[in-house]
Amino acid sequence: MFTGIIQALGSIKTKVAYDKGAVFSFTATNFDFSSIAIGDSVAVNGVCLTAIEVGSDFFKADVSQETLDCSIFSELEQGANVNLEKALRLNQGIDGHLVSGHVDGTANVSEQFNEGESTRFKINVPDNLVKYIARKGSVCINGVSLTVNSIAGNIFDLNIVPHTLNVTTLGELQTGDQVNLEVDIIARHLEQLLNNK
Repeated sequence: MFTGIIQALGSIKTKVAYDKGAVFSFTATNFDFSSIAIGDSVAVNGVCLTAIEVGSDFFKADVSQETLDCSIFSELEQGANVNLEKALRLNQGIDGHLVSGHVDGTANVSEQFNEGESTRFKINVPDNLVKYIARKGSVCINGVSLTVNSIAGNIFDLNIVPHTLNVTTLGELQTGDQVNLEVDIIARHLEQLLNNK
């Protein structure tokens, strides 16, 4: 589990594609790699990945075809910036919301504009995921815990403050960009319970 509070802005050090998957390595200058062991989970752009190799300034992870298909990882290349967060510890506070790291799919930035000191993003969500988005509910975009301002049809609004734009990849987003989307975990489980009454 994760919180959606990004701990470091990193980048893709290497990417090696193979049949039905890829191996990525990720690096960062202000991330404590010494506390990561092989087998540990790290969220990269909101995707829970398992460390298969760890160095002093990087970790390496397998990315399955399933993850490539339902996330933006297939589009990311060496040098691209990514959001990093280590797995939640039981003695750690939760500043964001509970995030599983199991991305539900991708959405795209349909519009963005300045609103005071912040930036308003309009996100176009696929038909199969829109039912999980609620006004003032939580979503996770590229691993960042955010609050939905409003929703109309397939478009929901986010207001991103300058700090979040500066310390995550959200500050790089342009209209038309694809993002990883994880909906609220409670909404997903409630649907499963109601469908199996």
